[in-house]
Amino acid sequence: MPPLRHFLLPGGHVAVSTCHIARCVCRRAERLCVALADHEWVSPLVIHYLNRLSDYLFMLSRSIALQVGAEEIKWVSR
Repeated sequence: MPPLRHFLLPGGHVAVSTCHIARCVCRRAERLCVALADHEWVSPLVIHYLNRLSDYLFMLSRSIALQVGAEEIKWVSR
C-alpha cells in the first residue's frame, strides 16, 4: 500500500465510501463512549476496541481502493 501523505475523502468506489462512512459512525460511537465515561463506568476495552475498529475500517477502505483500482481522493488544503 502506498504511503499516506494526505487526508483522504470518501469516494472513488461505493465499497470504499461505505467503509469511510462506517468508520465515521465508529468514531462517533467512540466519542460518545468517552463522553459517557465521564459520568458512568465504561470498560476501557470498549473504547480501545472502537478505536482499533475505526483504524481497521480505514485500512480496509484503502485496501479495497487498491484492489478495485479506484483512485483515492486526496484532500489538499488551499
